[in-house]
Amino acid sequence: MKTRKIINALVVLAFGLVMLSSCTTKQGAINNLRSLSYELRDHSQYYDVNDWDKAINKFVKLRDEINKHEYTADERRTIGQIEGECASYMMNGAKDGIINRVSTYTNELQGILEGILGGMGNE
Repeated sequence: MKTRKIINALVVLAFGLVMLSSCTTKQGAINNLRSLSYELRDHSQYYDVNDWDKAINKFVKLRDEINKHEYTADERRTIGQIEGECASYMMNGAKDGIINRVSTYTNELQGILEGILGGMGNE
């Protein structure tokens, strides 16, 4: 009788761990998407082509992971909001990165022209 109670307790514990694990995985997918959103928000303006490739691949993998789970309407709304944030950060980060690089090259080009024109005046 005592062995049966122990076995029943172990079965209940194992079932609970499986349920807890699936909830963690489900919420973990959302948390990982949120982490990507924060990463893009804070660092995407400094990304190079390789960084963008990694970020886009990570986003796709996270979407695949999210699609493996069932979510409530509220959870789906949250997921959609985070995805929208990611898309916005991707667009703004790419734009800012391009502007920063163009500005750097423009300043360098201006320096080259000043050097050429200054050198021409010394002759």
